[in-house]
Amino acid sequence: MVAEQLGYRFVDEEIVARAAEKEDIDPELVADAEKRKSFLGRYLEELGEAAGLDQAYAYGALGVPAVAGAYAHGGGEGLRGLIREAIHETAEDGDVVIVSHGASMALAGREGVLRVLITASPETRAGRIAAAGLGERDAAKAVKESDAARADYFKRFYRLEHELPTHYDLVVNTDVLSEEQAAGLVVHVAQG
Repeated sequence: MVAEQLGYRFVDEEIVARAAEKEDIDPELVADAEKRKSFLGRYLEELGEAAGLDQAYAYGALGVPAVAGAYAHGGGEGLRGLIREAIHETAEDGDVVIVSHGASMALAGREGVLRVLITASPETRAGRIAAAGLGERDAAKAVKESDAARADYFKRFYRLEHELPTHYDLVVNTDVLSEEQAAGLVVHVAQG
């Protein structure tokens, strides 16, 4: 809604495609870098980074097979760097609304960027998911997993221990506001 009202491009998965294109690698490989890792995956990634080792070496040392291509570009950090670079390049193009990929963190401090967090309480978000057809228990679990994945993402990509409202220029709580009202607020501030 915001992109449409401002006449801007709406960008989400284009970030992954752009990052993959830069190094001529499979977009699935780039998308995988954004996914929450298992405990073992996070441990091996941190082990490799702490020791300055290639992740393939860390995996191999423990007898865990690694996908060679994933590490040919600097491992997880190399892929994360490609994603951050794609975010910056997309922002350079101008007149764009970028969702996801931690774009607000990647673009922190950049002139001409409005960093927005649209949120709601876990109960409200679970209620919305349940209304879309998932049971209440599964909806609450989905919200909890989504929040954990988001926290993991910010930690891996930006070394951010806790996401705070002060990381954003505008925080919109949609517990009471409709989608249209929330979009209207963002558009108003963006045009201001």
